Amino acid sequence: MVWTLIRRGLVVGVIAGLLAGLFAFVFGEPLVQDAIDIEEAASAHASLASLPLAHISDWAVGRPEQRGGLLLATALYGAAAGGLFAIAFAVLRGRGAQRSDWELATRLAGVIFVALVLVPWIKYPPNPPAVGDPGTIGDRTAYYVILLVGAALAMLAAARVVWSLRPEAPPWVRPLAGAGTFIAVAGGLALALPGFQEIPADFPAPLIWEFRLSSLGTQAVLWASLGIGYGIAMWRAAASKASAAIVREAA
Repeated sequence: MVWTLIRRGLVVGVIAGLLAGLFAFVFGEPLVQDAIDIEEAASAHASLASLPLAHISDWAVGRPEQRGGLLLATALYGAAAGGLFAIAFAVLRGRGAQRSDWELATRLAGVIFVALVLVPWIKYPPNPPAVGDPGTIGDRTAYYVILLVGAALAMLAAARVVWSLRPEAPPWVRPLAGAGTFIAVAGGLALALPGFQEIPADFPAPLIWEFRLSSLGTQAVLWASLGIGYGIAMWRAAASKASAAIVREAA
């Protein structure tokens, strides 16, 4: 049974990853190219040579290869996310308040998006590939991972608090207790971690924020597609099982 759920999550995850990759290709790739053009122009003018850019032109992998591998990368990422999502779905199924598979799938996807995508994005928003100090990549990555793991633990702590409440508790107590626990743990960690301000003064601010929003949109498409797609898949499986049962009874 669990393997069936995981297999379903892998399939839905690949589809969600392809949709996210298509979104990134349409909305994110032009912004990446604009950032690279700025970096190349800065390299060609000595007056801009002091900008802390990442020298994209020195990368071993060319832009055509990067574009070609985008959908493959997002499909693989979607498959991994779908498998983990299915495991979490299997664990949560039947716990707490009785919800349909559709409700559980969509709510779980929303919670994961907020906890594991939105919270780290707010603290450490991504920058275009031509922006940032290469010397701080290790520190930025380490702090991002710390916040990501902390947000995941905060999500688990919130779930434990919700599950520990009495069944007869008022309906507003569970969501408030869960949200309060998550905000206290994840928010406290985010405030404690250092920030990084490495945006050059002359770099176009609209390009940076458009890139960040396109990155967030890519993740939103992935998790929305995963939650909706998995909910539909579970609904169809239940409907097919019910139809088969009716046929057997009629026979």
